[in-house]
Amino acid sequence: MSKTVEFYFDLGSPASYLAWTQLPGICADTGGQLVYRPILLGGVFKATGNASPAAIPAKGRYMNRDLQRYAARYQVPLRFSSHFPINTLPLMRMITGVQMHQPDRFISLLECLFSALWVDGLNLGDPAVVQEAVEAAGFDTQALQALVLDEGVKDRLKATTEQALQRGVFGAPSLFVDEELYFGQDRLEFVREALLRNG
Repeated sequence: MSKTVEFYFDLGSPASYLAWTQLPGICADTGGQLVYRPILLGGVFKATGNASPAAIPAKGRYMNRDLQRYAARYQVPLRFSSHFPINTLPLMRMITGVQMHQPDRFISLLECLFSALWVDGLNLGDPAVVQEAVEAAGFDTQALQALVLDEGVKDRLKATTEQALQRGVFGAPSLFVDEELYFGQDRLEFVREALLRNG
């Protein structure tokens, strides 16, 4: 039995952000290992026929309020940009590329982008805003842009998204302990329990 949590996520998902704020602590408490699996949520939605809760106004309003409840419970900030939702394709390629080629800087970039989106409420659909955010975190914009355009990076993001679909993923965040799927940041206690069982 595995002590690994596989975390399939998209930066543009507020629930992925909330899960990200909690998972390192859960893994530290249980002796688990966190494995990051960046995916393109838009591709998952297209393949499964799923859609963002924001596509249904009543559900979107409820989900926004519910996410704020969880943010308060977790004692973390959560701020929605007026530009939500955005196209995260360039961001997810950027994250994937750094994970592939600069793994020691992956967590720093993840923190930079999640915080820019969900703490500062910045419009990361605007390349100029992205540039300012990543440069403030010490990243080279041209190097990151090269990763966004790299065919190997594109292929890796596609492959990870396809792998997620084959494993039954329909949204984000999706978490696996062994082959058991837990969907949503509101299922983290089940993840914790699974890791403890595997101890």
